[in-house]
Formats: sequence, structure tokens, C-alpha cells
Amino acid sequence: MTTTTLAALVPLLPFLGSAAGLLLGRTAPGFVRPLAVLPTLAAAVVAVLVAVRQGGGKTIEAATQLTPTGSVPIDLALHIDGFAALVAILVGLVATCVQIYSTGYLRDDPRYPSYAALVSLFTSAMLLVVYSGDLMVLLVGWEIMGICSYFLVGHYWETPEARAASLKAFLVTKLGDVPFLIGLFALAADAGTFRIDGILGAVAGDGLDHPTLIALLLLAGVAGKSAQFPLHTWLPDAMAGPTPVSALIHAATMVAAGIYFVARLLPVFASSAAALTVLAVMAAVTMVGSALAALAQDDIKRVLAYSTIGQLGYMAGALAVGDRGAAVFHLLSHGAFKALLFLAAGAVIHAAGTNSLSAMSRMSGLTRRIPDAYWTMTVALLALAAIPPFAGFFSKEAVLVAAEHTALGDRTVAPAGAGWTVLVAGLLTALLTAAYAARLWLLAFRGRGAEAPDHGRQPLAMTTVLWVLAIPSLGFGLSATYLDDWFDGHALTPTVTTAVLGTGIALAGAAVTYAVWRALATKALARTPLVATVAHPDAEAGQVEAEALHLPHPVEDPADPGRVLLGPLHRHAATGFHLDALYTAVFVRPVLAAASLVRFLDREVVDTYVSGAGTGTRWLGWLVRRAQTGNVQTYLSALLAGSVVLALAAVLVAAGA
Repeated sequence: MTTTTLAALVPLLPFLGSAAGLLLGRTAPGFVRPLAVLPTLAAAVVAVLVAVRQGGGKTIEAATQLTPTGSVPIDLALHIDGFAALVAILVGLVATCVQIYSTGYLRDDPRYPSYAALVSLFTSAMLLVVYSGDLMVLLVGWEIMGICSYFLVGHYWETPEARAASLKAFLVTKLGDVPFLIGLFALAADAGTFRIDGILGAVAGDGLDHPTLIALLLLAGVAGKSAQFPLHTWLPDAMAGPTPVSALIHAATMVAAGIYFVARLLPVFASSAAALTVLAVMAAVTMVGSALAALAQDDIKRVLAYSTIGQLGYMAGALAVGDRGAAVFHLLSHGAFKALLFLAAGAVIHAAGTNSLSAMSRMSGLTRRIPDAYWTMTVALLALAAIPPFAGFFSKEAVLVAAEHTALGDRTVAPAGAGWTVLVAGLLTALLTAAYAARLWLLAFRGRGAEAPDHGRQPLAMTTVLWVLAIPSLGFGLSATYLDDWFDGHALTPTVTTAVLGTGIALAGAAVTYAVWRALATKALARTPLVATVAHPDAEAGQVEAEALHLPHPVEDPADPGRVLLGPLHRHAATGFHLDALYTAVFVRPVLAAASLVRFLDREVVDTYVSGAGTGTRWLGWLVRRAQTGNVQTYLSALLAGSVVLALAAVLVAAGA
């Protein structure tokens, strides 16, 4: 079988699994789980075979024209380079893990068949984006992911939070998709083709007449899809959906699509220094702002959501300094440990028995109850904090190294100012990332909140997936020295300067967080035994400590270092710096006011004329109806009176003449 045929099967298999799952979900429920897992697993295996054949070497291309358009043709094309081959493996791996995990997590959900089919369709759409060599075909996958996210985020549609979150995700991403579509048309008009290879050839030959305008229009769509400032506000609210969906969106689909799109068309953006500067500023604001917001969140999934926004900011920063190898390397590394973080968080929520107990300040006793989630989440948090030798260290260092080279003028693809912006923001974000990662670990696994009832052992499907994802979270970064051919031949190894500086800052952030938590916990613990001793004066020390945990005490853990570290900034960071309130004041309220005015004009003005016409006709009909009495004498009298009036009128007219 040829490589192009194998590549065509990669997005096709999950699509067929999705269609079969929807058709057989009600009539043959026993086939739902195999149809969810096996096609996605087969697609992942085929993606590995395609990557082996591609080998990081020459790009594999194939195309056939879909239909004559009369102008710019649209082709069903494949464009598989090293980036596409590796990203497809990531998508297949994470999607397979999510499907397997969901068989346990949603085993009692009555809507599981439609959920599994939508996850497969989501996966197929992302794989279409990854392999597509034509921008119009890529756009199909891009938009399918948008509608799938709408349905999956709103899976628990009975709750108002899920309904609002799904609608918000759809509308905000569509807000970016409108200029994105215009940018695609403008790009094709300048290049004369939708084919990616043709566009890159046109850029190399200075064939773009409006590079800055095109790049900025495309960046609007990327900001919406990849949750970059200022269109990132939909992603934290999307946590209302099932946790496996969050893992899929944050690790391998949807938000990764925007970063991957820029990486694939980086020469288009690099042809405009202004566009790269805008991207660098956008990435810097996104990184720092989301890290501060993550440090203030109490819900474990919202912490991870803001974490995703920040890590996407790192990837956007690497692209802003012209290094797509570092961006895609961090995309791959982040995909592994972020999927693990969300699925481990799902195990935590599953252990609590309800999604409402995902507040970290209310957690207690989870270390001994869910050891698999505890150890694997620890690995993922170390990778997130970029502690060596975990995967996040190598990929984040690749971004910092790229920013350093640009800032010092060693690379001239992007302005030096963009390099300094990304470098400074990246180092500050490394400090904050380690701080909120340490805070999450301490509150979730060392907290003293109200312990939830034990709901038994975690399903094997869930725990197995956690350990599978722990392997790349730990070891993928070590493969950086062997993957140069897959990343344009650029070395991805850390330099001494950024490695020491980045690691030192991360360790400092974690250490300060631990010190603050320890001080707060000591104060809280000093108060608890005092109450217990009064209630049980004859108890042993061990009994006092055990019974103190069951005494009436605040539900929330008072030892939250985030409040101390952020100080007066905490209340602002907890709300995402009031961006939603700002958008409500600037956009939502004016639109609602305009809608109210239109409704008033329609009801009170337009409807008044329409109602008046109907009322006049009705009154005229009433008068005519009153004249129709059926009495002949009345008719003759009226006729005589009319004749007299006409005769008088004729006499008066004649007299006047």
C-alpha cells in the first residue's frame, strides 16, 4: 500500500467510526465502545507507519482536483512533512487514550454513543487539518472541530453552565473565523492558489502583495482557535464539559490547530515584521496574564485551562521569533503532559464522585485513595513546570533559546524586539508556572479540605491510560537530540544560559510557593488540635489528629498560597482580569441595547401602522355591516334620502354656475 493511501486512511478511519457509531448507537449499543476505540487506534497505528515512511525527509505530496471552480482551483491534497507526521501521531495517541479513558469515565452516561461519535469526528477533523495540502480542505476540518466542540462542551446540556460555555466557545471562535476566512481568500488571490506548496512558493518569490494585511487577518482566526489574547476567554469556561473532552481539546485538537496552522505557513507571517511583532506581543500578554490567572483559580480544571493558554503562548512566542521547530516541539511535548494532567484531574473528580468537588481547597485524602492519579499527575506537573529531565523542560528551553538568539541578533527572521518580548515574558511565565503547578499539587494532594466519600477503585481503563501518557511526559524531551531531521534540521538542545536561568527561576517559584503553603498550613494546624483537645481531653495524640479531621471546620482549606503570593491582584486574577465584564460592557450591552431599540421600533412604530390599517378596515366593515339590516323599508328610505341629497347638490351646483 502506498504512503499516500495510508495517509488518506488516517483521517478516514475515525470518520467511518463516527458514522457507524451514530448509526448503531441505539440499535446495537454493544458495538459503540469498539467503534469508538478501534478506528481511532487504527488511525494512530497508520499515522506511525506514515511517519516511518516519511522519515523526516522530503515532503510527501499528492493532489487531485475536487471540482472546477472557474478561478482558483480547490484540490484534495496531502502535504506531509516531518511536522505533520509527528503531530498526526500525537493526535492519534491522545484521541485513543481519551476514547479508552471515556469507556470508564462515562460508562453510565446515557448519551455516551453520541459523545463517542463526536470525539471520533473531532479527531478526524483535526487529522484532516494536519495532513491537508489545500487551505479550503483544511478549512473544512477547522470548522468541523468548531461544531464538535460546541456539542461536546455542552454535553451536560441540563446545566446552564454547560449551555452557556458551549455557546460562548462557538461564538468567540467564530468571531475569529470571519477575518480568518477573509485572510484565506486574500492569500489565495495573491498567490493564485489554495495549495500550501504553491503559497510557499509564491512567498519565496515575493508574490504576496499584501503580506501584513493577510497575516493579521489570519492571526485573528488563530487567536480564536488557539485561545490567545484577546479571544482566549472561551477556554476556561469550556471546562463545563466532560473532562476527557477537555483533555482532547487542550492537548491534541482545536487549540493546537491554530499553532500548527501558523507553523505550516510561517513564511507568510515572516514576510511581515509587523505581523511577527503583533504575534510576539499577543504571546507575551497571553503567557503572563494566563499564568497569573491560573495562580488564583480554585477549580482544578480552570487552573489547567489557564495553563493551556499560557503554554500555547509559548508556542506562539516561538513562532513570533521565526522558529517553528521549537513551537511544534513544545506542541508535542505539551500535548502529552497536558492530556495526562486533565485525565488525572478526571480521576480526581471521579474519586470525589461529582464535578462540583473539583475545587482544590475542598480536597483531602486523595493521595492514598487514587495513587495512580497522584504519581502520574506529579510527573505531568513536573513536566509542566519544566523541571529536568521531564519533557516540558526540553521543549520550553527550545522556545527560550529561539527567543534568545533572536534577541541577540543571531537570527534575523524576526525583529530583535520580538525576541526580547518573548524571552522576558517566557522567563516570568516559567516562574509563575512552577508556582501554580506547586500550588495545584499541594492543595489537591496535601490539602486539608473536606474529604469526599470514597467511591471505590478507579476503572482499569482510566488508570492504564494515565501510565501510558506518563511515558512521553517523562521521556519525550530526551529525544530532542535525535529529531533534528524532523524539525527543519534545527538543533533543539538547551543552552547552558537558558537552562540554568529557566530551571533556577522555576525552582524558585516552586520553593516560594511551598514555603508560603507550609507557613499557612502550620498556622491552620495549630488551631485545629486546640479545638479537638477541648472536645476530647482524654484522647491520645493520634486520636486527636484523626478526630480533628472530622470536626466541624471550614470546608475550604485555609492554606492557599495563591492569595498570599498575588496579594491585592488575586481578586482580579481570579476573574481573568475582568475581560468578560469588559466585553459585556463594550460589546454585549450595546448590542442588547440596539436590539431593544429595534424591538421597540418594530413593536411600537411598524406594528402600529400595521395594526392601524387592520383596525381601520375592521371599523369600516363594522359600519357596512350595520347598514345591512335586511329591512326593505330602511333600504328605500336610504335610497330616497340619497336621491334628495344628490338633487340638492345638483341644484346648488347649477345655481352657482
